[in-house]
Amino acid sequence: MSSEALQHAHDEHRDDAASKLGMWLFLFTELLLFGGLFLVYSIYRNMNMEDFHAGSAHLDIFIGAINTIVLITSSATVAISITAIQKKHYRLAKGLLWFTILAAGVFMVNKYFEWGHKFEIGLYPGGDMFEAMPGGERLFFVLYYFMTGLHGLHVIIGAIIIGFVIKEINQGKQTYDNFAFHENAGLYWHLVDLIWIFLFPLMYLII
Repeated sequence: MSSEALQHAHDEHRDDAASKLGMWLFLFTELLLFGGLFLVYSIYRNMNMEDFHAGSAHLDIFIGAINTIVLITSSATVAISITAIQKKHYRLAKGLLWFTILAAGVFMVNKYFEWGHKFEIGLYPGGDMFEAMPGGERLFFVLYYFMTGLHGLHVIIGAIIIGFVIKEINQGKQTYDNFAFHENAGLYWHLVDLIWIFLFPLMYLII
């Protein structure tokens, strides 16, 4: 069978609608996971309002704000890259995706320095500063490390997925009329952005 015939057979079995539906179902489970964590956070925050406020004062709002801008910008570049590939601007689409990966790197570097500073001063479970805190503040930081750490893991996974999209564009598997994987990667990245938009005010801007 010729390569054209193989490609035609492959196209015949393509189901972009099912692919997108599967992605939405997956995203729904992710929303349930983080929604549950947000609920737990809200309950404990109401039970320890003053301690959570004191714990939040140790976070760096500037770094949190920079990371918010970085993620929102990267979410826009992913969306524009999908439009670019639809218009056959493959080089632009790849450039925008590389920018998104760069933004993910900037986000994680900022997070590294933020976490690193707290570890240096003993503000981690088992650290001197952490153990000297009231129970409510310790609980805040346990939730802080768990929720922002889990989100950071999603940032890394999202960057890897986008890297695979670039690879498939290079291989001619993602084209102007076949970009379901590209689109699903964009949906995942928008979820990563959305979760942070909730995490930032909850953790950093407690009033």
